[in-house]
Amino acid sequence: MAFFLLTVMVLFVLWLGSKILAKAGHHQAWVLCLLIPVVNIIMIWIFAFAHWPNLKPGVKQDL
Repeated sequence: MAFFLLTVMVLFVLWLGSKILAKAGHHQAWVLCLLIPVVNIIMIWIFAFAHWPNLKPGVKQDL
């Protein structure tokens, strides 16, 4: 039962991440980096401070 719940939770997080990446204008396959320990934390920081291609012109991007 615990394995099933863990699988559902992981799939849910991957689905949410792919939606966020799609809205940001990045390829959704980058969400697979969440499955790799240490790389997942590094990639979250990179995407948080990177330029988002779908950001509307005139909107200030705070860094």
